[in-house]
Amino acid sequence: MSLFDLAGKVVLITGSSRGIGKASAFACAEQGAKVVISSRKQDACDAVAAEINARFGDGTAIAVAANISDKAGLQALVDATRGAFGRVDVLVCNAASNPYYGPQEGIADEQFRKILDNNILSNHWLVTMVAGEMKERGEGSIIIVSSIGGLRGSPIIGAYCISKAADMQLARNLAHEYGKHGIRVNCIAPGLIRTDFAKALWEDEAAVAERNRTTPLRRIGEPEEIAGAVVYLASPASAFMTGQVMVIDGGVTI
Repeated sequence: MSLFDLAGKVVLITGSSRGIGKASAFACAEQGAKVVISSRKQDACDAVAAEINARFGDGTAIAVAANISDKAGLQALVDATRGAFGRVDVLVCNAASNPYYGPQEGIADEQFRKILDNNILSNHWLVTMVAGEMKERGEGSIIIVSSIGGLRGSPIIGAYCISKAADMQLARNLAHEYGKHGIRVNCIAPGLIRTDFAKALWEDEAAVAERNRTTPLRRIGEPEEIAGAVVYLASPASAFMTGQVMVIDGGVTI
């Protein structure tokens, strides 16, 4: 069996109608997993699920819209996953929010709370919703997509960085709690990736040119370059890894 084989596994990925989440869904399906596509809009989820089913066979993917700010909606997502596939083997908490760019002193309370709720609390909710069945089976993988913003300060996306640092600590705490049950919890910390979510950071050509100049690999990343890490953390290849942060940033943080 391949170290990266996901045959028979069910992978639930939030924020998977585009960007890193979509690329990760395709990568997991390619390794044999059943995948659940979820984001806020049902039509966008349906389109991605249809693409995956056309490539890998009918029944490989289902689409379930859910807003990460809605606890009941997330429970419905988990319930729909179990209804279709019977279980959740891998949870990928990828969806996040960042409604504010600018100095920390200028952020409104509502914006700050939205970032903390959507980027931290929603992950806590989802983990709690799937951990019980993972405990019963004695195995499972939980993957939180964080950011290198959680490793350093920023005068532009400070609140987002705070939330992503908290995600790293959430993974460490949960790794301690769930390790005895065979459940692994890890984070991925991407650098700047060419996604719609991060468009405000890469659409300025001059800013990207400067970023590339100071990046060892001299470019920003692509969503598919994060998807491999998701497969690794979901698969037997990472069986002895938990509570860690995988930095994938072209060398920016070195």
